Amino acid sequence: MEFKGDGKDKFFIVTRGKARKGFSRGCIGRVEAVMHKGELMGLLYGGGSSGNPKSGDMVKREDTYPLTRHQAQLLLFVSPSSKRLELLCNPQLFSAICVLSQDDLVVVKHKKGHQPGLVRNLMLIGKKENQGDLLMLGFEVEFVQDSDQTVSPKKPAPLPLFSAADIIQVVPAHSVGIGPCWKDSYSEGLNRKAVSRINSMPNMGSRERQVRGINHLDQNVTQTPTQSPSHHPFEVGSIVEVTSNTGITVYGVIRWMGVLSENKNDWAGIELDYEVNNCSDGTYGGQQYFTCKEGRALFVPLTKCSPDGRFLCPPSEKETLKATDIPPVIPLEETDENVPPIPESEALSLLVGKMKGIQGHYNSCYLDATLFSLFSSSMTLDSVCHKPAGTEKSISRSLKKDIVNRLRRQGFVPAESVMNFRKQLGCDTFVTEEKDPEEFITILLQRVLCMKSLLKLRSNNNTSQDAYTFQIILDKEQVTQTPTVQQLLDISLLSCGLKFEEIPSCLMVHMPRFGKKYKMFPHIIPSTEFDITDLLYNSPRECFLCGRLAEYECPQCLQDRKLQPGRIKQYCTTCKTQVHTHPSRQSHCPRALAVPAEVPADAPVPRHKMQLFAVLCIHTSHYVSFVKYGPGPRSWLFFDSMADRCGDDQSGYNIPEIRACPEVGDFLSQSEEELARADPSKAGEPVRRLLSDSYMYLYQSASMALYR
Repeated sequence: MEFKGDGKDKFFIVTRGKARKGFSRGCIGRVEAVMHKGELMGLLYGGGSSGNPKSGDMVKREDTYPLTRHQAQLLLFVSPSSKRLELLCNPQLFSAICVLSQDDLVVVKHKKGHQPGLVRNLMLIGKKENQGDLLMLGFEVEFVQDSDQTVSPKKPAPLPLFSAADIIQVVPAHSVGIGPCWKDSYSEGLNRKAVSRINSMPNMGSRERQVRGINHLDQNVTQTPTQSPSHHPFEVGSIVEVTSNTGITVYGVIRWMGVLSENKNDWAGIELDYEVNNCSDGTYGGQQYFTCKEGRALFVPLTKCSPDGRFLCPPSEKETLKATDIPPVIPLEETDENVPPIPESEALSLLVGKMKGIQGHYNSCYLDATLFSLFSSSMTLDSVCHKPAGTEKSISRSLKKDIVNRLRRQGFVPAESVMNFRKQLGCDTFVTEEKDPEEFITILLQRVLCMKSLLKLRSNNNTSQDAYTFQIILDKEQVTQTPTVQQLLDISLLSCGLKFEEIPSCLMVHMPRFGKKYKMFPHIIPSTEFDITDLLYNSPRECFLCGRLAEYECPQCLQDRKLQPGRIKQYCTTCKTQVHTHPSRQSHCPRALAVPAEVPADAPVPRHKMQLFAVLCIHTSHYVSFVKYGPGPRSWLFFDSMADRCGDDQSGYNIPEIRACPEVGDFLSQSEEELARADPSKAGEPVRRLLSDSYMYLYQSASMALYR
């Protein structure tokens, strides 16, 4: 037996492994002894208000993660225990929470929604009865009030108390000269003491910031003296900070750049991280320059912008950064648990930011973008990805445990997990070379998940074809210059004489572009809802003109300008005869449809629709993706697995990034007529990229539960 010899308490949290007596996942313990077998003898701390050890037992060292006393106290106040692991799986956020000081700005989960506030006190919760007791730690937070609200002369109400898990964002604001501040307070029967910050982790480089009176920022901003804009050229999508003359610093992403009507200099339209008084929804001077939530759009001269200091590294550090400098990734428990897709309510807080999503490594962007699109918010393939224990192959278990579960629980998949998965695919080219997404999708569904073909196609001569994706094939002259995905698929299937034998659970449509450069259309309009009714074989369809049961279909009528060109034309017997009496259509050859005998001629025909949930895009050999993370029309994310890089090619690592793109939803929410008239060149950067770089559209059956 080997006892600790430094005289200092050592704590840990159980991260994986099956429950052993008192120890289970999320439990916090204190190390009593380290055994030669690699096991820890420890005391388990319970929740509640006492914080005294409940029981002791042995636990494997590899099933634990070491904690300092301060970290253990913060996590002990978090319940249930599963939330402790969720917080620990976000090392950047947890590190920032551990070094919070008085007057630091945080955003907390509250019954009224996400609320910005100032940390006022760090509270010791409970009453220490024995020397071995471990008191919990929580934060008293004062919500940031609007400047036009009057202060009540009455005695202020007690400040609300939050656990570390309630904090979803930290804006460090280190205040110089604040010493220890102890006070006694009683609330809800708890004996609590307030203390100043306890340093338990390296300081994250916080700077002096304040957050009072954030009014008229666009008129009172000042350039950070340590940054020179000439050395940091900005573009749409750059992450910046703006500091006012009063010392207020806000952060955001540049959504628009240009010259305002009354100014000659370049200005920037910034979407802020959170709402600020007197900011707009992207409107300035009565004109809409971009779209975001009300109170988040700030317009300032471009010279007032500086690179976001939270993500800057000194040059000397950049030169020495290595892959081992990546923030630690907490190991997931080896469990057969099926983690559901990320719900809409949690997607932004879990996913948006840098070092989020799937980390790219060695030409892996095609794989990263595909996996993120298929598994982050969609459950289309969950039935085969999450098979019962004992029926999975090792590679499918690796996909489930190391990529899908990690992405949905932590919001981040390290490059190591992706590389291990690529190696298991069994071909050296998957490890070192870039592939096309459709090639990877076929391997993924056929070899890894052992799925049957997603698509069953029936030709005019009644032969069947199976496929996992569908390639659009048509002549450019068959459609307009800016077609929709619905038009492309309708015309492609009709021209090739193909129909779907059944409604596919997932439909992945490869756009008419070949290789890395050639694309048939400069822009393609996404169809957010795809009507597959008229593309089904042996399924009832309604007459294009009168709405009765259709019996014939005419491919030659497809492009007739007098009959709504671009739409599939099917007719009942009467309408078919009348339409083709016209001299220009007498040469057409309508073909009979396979009509179910049991369907009455005047019965209403049900419509079968599919919903768009992701778009893979490519530009200069680099793949990215747009993903819909919820049913809301503005619930869109943009993911790039190699958005930035730290260090050189040998010792550095890629920095993946996820951004919220509500403007994509705003654009796609327009009517079909408005989309047809829209000028893609004048759209914002995310929308322009979606329209011009689209490579593959991913749809799923509307009858399936795509979102939680």
